[in-house]
Amino acid sequence: MVRVAVIEDDQPTSQQLRGWIESARPGIQVDQWFTRDEAEAAIARERYDLVVLDIELGRERNAGVAIINAINKQHAGTPVLVVSAMPAAIYRSIMKALDAWDYLQKTTFEEADFVDTFLDILRATRSSAPAAPVAAVADELLLDPLRQGAAIWRGQRINLPLTAQRILAALVARKGEVVSYEDLYQVVKSGRNRDNIRKHVSTIRDAFREIDPAFERIANIPMRGFRWEP
Repeated sequence: MVRVAVIEDDQPTSQQLRGWIESARPGIQVDQWFTRDEAEAAIARERYDLVVLDIELGRERNAGVAIINAINKQHAGTPVLVVSAMPAAIYRSIMKALDAWDYLQKTTFEEADFVDTFLDILRATRSSAPAAPVAAVADELLLDPLRQGAAIWRGQRINLPLTAQRILAALVARKGEVVSYEDLYQVVKSGRNRDNIRKHVSTIRDAFREIDPAFERIANIPMRGFRWEP
């Protein structure tokens, strides 16, 4: 049985997340924890298939960071999906360092976004297929075909949300060609409009520029789409 922990101090939000999970995958066992102490005690006892986690618990602004550290120490490799009101732009580098799989900012996503992200993570971590070797794309970029690991750019990890990973993979798979907005709609699960695609591409660029300020490999082709420059 798949076992998931929802660590969220707001009970209505916790119940909502639990309901979404159980509707998306009937038969999942969902454990709910509301404080850092409860969560850390549960993590010491159990190994979860996936942890859905808020950063701020009660008066502890960064309780979630401590919990992720505990997960990494006791059960390395357990995927963590962060769902927090904290601005994603501020916490991106922290989540990258902690190996969280994805980050959803409260009030900016809907049920479909959460469910798609949750199921993508679950499929990736529970796939029975053997792990494929990391595939080289161009000279400087390495992509994991199963998206079980972060992209590597010039020797450094690029931690991207799953939707951004899918868009990046679509661009580099057709490097040198224009990938139209319509083609990119096929790799996102919701928000199939040009503004949303542009936001995802901006997220990708920002993540690359954190380690390579001169990064300019994604070209904007006006009115058409984007191109990964060889």
